[in-house]
Parts: sequence; structure tokens; C-alpha cells
Amino acid sequence: MRLWVCIALLSIVLCASAERPAIVRGIVRAGEFVRDAAGGAKDMLRAYLDMRKANYIGADKYFHARGNYDAARRGPGGAWAAKVIRWPFFLPHSDLREAIQTRGSGRGAEDSRLDQEANRWGRSGGDPNRYRPKGLPSKY
Repeated sequence: MRLWVCIALLSIVLCASAERPAIVRGIVRAGEFVRDAAGGAKDMLRAYLDMRKANYIGADKYFHARGNYDAARRGPGGAWAAKVIRWPFFLPHSDLREAIQTRGSGRGAEDSRLDQEANRWGRSGGDPNRYRPKGLPSKY
């Protein structure tokens, strides 16, 4: 009896790995998307925390570009996460953030526009070092 159970289980495993039905392939792709999105969110968070830790004037564009670049390299889910996640994380929409920044300083809107440009540069695969300021410690 055990032999037949082992043969049946082996047959199921071999058949399942040989050709998956479309629904299973779709579920696997969805799982990969979610995994990439979670990893992309982690990349964005790491860049944000590094930016806070570095506390280096003029380095924010570099960290924007780096976070988006790392997230987008993970695949479609990571690219989606990079597009959806806003900087800083606690503000729900970039327009709201821009309005708040504009009130705080005279160059808030321009700075926000440049941040978004760095985000797009990183998401499109551009080298984040384009925005790296001189003197930023090499650990970043």
C-alpha cells in the first residue's frame, strides 16, 4: 500500500512540474509580483532610512534615485512599488506634499519637481550616482 501511495504522490509531483495549468501559472506570477513589490518597498524604505541617517545636505535626490532604481530592478512588482510609494511615506499624495513644501519654503515646488525627476530617473534604470553629491560617505 505504501508503495502505491509513493508512486501516486511521485506521479502528481512530476505531472504538476511538467506542465502547469494556466490558473497555476497565473497564481505563481501573481505571487512573484507581490514578492517583488514587497522587496521594492523594502528597497525604498532602506533608501529613505539611509537618507535620514546620512543627514547630508543635497543628497536627497541621490537617495530618491537609488531607492527607485533598486526597487525597479526587482521586476514588475518592484517597479510598481517604486511608482506607487510616495516620499515621504506618511503623506498620501505627492500633490499634498508639494503644497505643504511650497508653504514652508520658497523653493518647495521646484525641489519637489526635482525629486520627482530623480524618482523617474531611478525607475527607468538610470544610474543613481548622477545625483550623488561630492563628499557623501561611500557607505551610501
